[in-house]
Amino acid sequence: MKTPILKMTNIIKEFPGVKALDGVNLELYEGKVMALMGENGAGKSTLMKILSGVYKKDGGQIFYNGVEEDIKGPKDATKKGIAIIHQELNLIKDLSIGENIFLGREFKKGFRVDFNKLHEEGDKLLKKLNVNRSSRDLVEKLSLGEQQMVEIAKALSLDAKIIIMDEPTDALTETET
Repeated sequence: MKTPILKMTNIIKEFPGVKALDGVNLELYEGKVMALMGENGAGKSTLMKILSGVYKKDGGQIFYNGVEEDIKGPKDATKKGIAIIHQELNLIKDLSIGENIFLGREFKKGFRVDFNKLHEEGDKLLKKLNVNRSSRDLVEKLSLGEQQMVEIAKALSLDAKIIIMDEPTDALTETET
């Protein structure tokens, strides 16, 4: 059997008065899609927020590519190749699709943002996802489903090895799904 790209063992997370996770184990394999299913309150989102650095684990171990890791925060998770698409959209409606995709990671030409490159790369991602939009379109003009697709494009732009989607199809049509 293949070695997992990610292994979480005996993960514990407590909030005041609540033990949200108690000895949870998870293994992810490269090139595989995995669905984590359970009832509301089962701890799925909590586990994914630990993996993506939003929450700190209170116990257990995380192994990534066979090395024990301490994920210090969302930026650390991103550097390690782990991206999350949260159920709640995290877009700036006054900016274009391309600007949202590459926010904080803009292409530069000297000291200025290279908007041509930014939109060229944004358009490539949208085409890959079969989104019939220009990366120059403002996010405020998009449907909820299209906004979710922008979030997915943002995750893809990170070249992540692990992409976590927290209920990504909630706002999508059957075709977008």
